[in-house]
Amino acid sequence: MPSQLLIRSAALAALFIPAVAAAAGGITVHVGDANGKPVADAVVYLEADGGQPLPKPQKDGEISQKGLKFIPLVTVIQTGSKIYFPNNDKVRHHIYSFSAPHKFDQKLYSGTTADPQTFDKPGTVVLGCNIHDKMIAYVRIVDTPYFGKTGANGDVTVDAPAGKYLLKAWHPDMVGGNPQEQAVRLSDGAASASFKFSLKPPSTDPDTPAY
Repeated sequence: MPSQLLIRSAALAALFIPAVAAAAGGITVHVGDANGKPVADAVVYLEADGGQPLPKPQKDGEISQKGLKFIPLVTVIQTGSKIYFPNNDKVRHHIYSFSAPHKFDQKLYSGTTADPQTFDKPGTVVLGCNIHDKMIAYVRIVDTPYFGKTGANGDVTVDAPAGKYLLKAWHPDMVGGNPQEQAVRLSDGAASASFKFSLKPPSTDPDTPAY
């Protein structure tokens, strides 16, 4: 009897394995510049093709201020998410944005007393500080939970269910400002893709220390 139960359990488990595998998907993306060098902080995301229901925002974001810099420089969130802005500097900051997807103005503050901002429209929001002109950061708001950001090697892996998608890649310094895109189909196994960007000179001051 025990051996029969083990055989039956193994058979049932085998029935479920294909269903789980078929529901899994993901893609590894490399972003490089016109000279073949890897591009860090590129936002990569998958937009579902076919109107699949999407999960609601699962995670809020955080952009801190430290060493008279916004950290990180680039943030990506799903539409409807919140971002917190803790100030870790000894001086106060006055954060603002004139960008159409989310205009706001947070008066001088220090510590973590500032209320989070909710970003409820897709697009790009540029952040600045009224007190420190060199401070700048970017928020890319996307209508999908399937996104990521490239590391120093220009690579990122984005996980999503199997299906057809429009794969998009964006960077604040890319020429033209509009994301590049390509159609992809995710299924079992590993998928890969690549983008090549023409970049403008960096819009931030690399010599400003973060400490």
